[in-house]
Amino acid sequence: MALASEMGALHGDERPRPRRRRIMIVAGEASGDMHGADLVREIAARDPDCEFFGIAGRYMRNAGVRALIRAEDVAGLGLTELASTIQRTAGAMLRLRSVLRRDHPDLLILIDFAEFNMMLAAAGKSAGVPVLYYITPQVWAWRRGRVRKLMERADRLAVVLPFEAQLYAKAGERAAFVGHPLLDKVQVAQGRAQTLQRHHLPPDARLLALLPGSRRREIRYLLPPMIDAARILSRDHRLIPCLALAHTLEPGELVRLAGVNLDGIRVIQNDTYSIVAASEVAMVASGTATLETALLGCPMVIAYKMSVATYFVARLLVTGVSFIGMPNILAGAEIVPELIQSQVTGPRLAHAAAALLREPLRSRTIDALNRIRNHLGAPGAAARVAAMALEMMGAPDHRAG
Repeated sequence: MALASEMGALHGDERPRPRRRRIMIVAGEASGDMHGADLVREIAARDPDCEFFGIAGRYMRNAGVRALIRAEDVAGLGLTELASTIQRTAGAMLRLRSVLRRDHPDLLILIDFAEFNMMLAAAGKSAGVPVLYYITPQVWAWRRGRVRKLMERADRLAVVLPFEAQLYAKAGERAAFVGHPLLDKVQVAQGRAQTLQRHHLPPDARLLALLPGSRRREIRYLLPPMIDAARILSRDHRLIPCLALAHTLEPGELVRLAGVNLDGIRVIQNDTYSIVAASEVAMVASGTATLETALLGCPMVIAYKMSVATYFVARLLVTGVSFIGMPNILAGAEIVPELIQSQVTGPRLAHAAAALLREPLRSRTIDALNRIRNHLGAPGAAARVAAMALEMMGAPDHRAG
């Protein structure tokens, strides 16, 4: 067979190689970038001929996505905060729409990033490009009328929360619950003793984890009261505050963004899960980190704060849920405390965190957090969505069977 192949090459038998399948993939925030990278690797493992491009953060770029636009340049926190990125965001939308019309990729994969991707889904549909929406926007919490729009604009919906499948029931087989991707991601690198040793902490240290968010505006609003609370808890309960830095930020930015003094605060990079798992309690910005902290079994206080104007509008839009934190939403009860807007002060955060250090509340909270995992399906979400993507393109799955 090898000889025949060589002879064919000598006689100019150059059979055309199949055209590479081209996938536009768009994720605009840190968590979507992480899950998008896992999905890209799963698709590439099944069909190495795929080419990926779109809006990508560091993780997706490292996984092989060509960034037409960097995710860092278009992410925003809220309505008023978008003013700083609106021009770049509008430019990104125009560019991607042009690519969809002109180049007609084989598939458009959208990951969360609600407002932007909802509009891009319509552009993909108009251009005749199949649309796969993975990690659908939380329309069950705000503007439920968008459920119908999502079903109209997306050819397939890969949802990561069980009740979302019921929400999209009218989409039939086009909507599928694939499990939550965090089940594959949230793993500690080492045990508690090794974590303390790695970060040069005493073997009997009791840690307080600070997770003020991945976006710069979150840092401005949340880090100062978290630092105030950390100093109170350090003084009164001898906790060592450890700030787990998001990969979108650099240590030097913290002082500039929030105007805080970090004396006595350990800034930890690239070991967030192990630090949280080793902590007695955590203070966490509302968002993906609350679910990660729940999966690590660490009691937490959830904090949510934004500009007054953005919060006012959000209050008008958010009508479908009673809580802001995903652990509480999944449990259907407040299993961990939530502090919102004016409640987010150093003393109040410290008081709520201190309560979680005491029994029997501490044990009850840990038990409730451990039950959260049962709501999230089975591991392997990225693999299921990769199979879905290949099916939509009619591409072979070299891992099938």
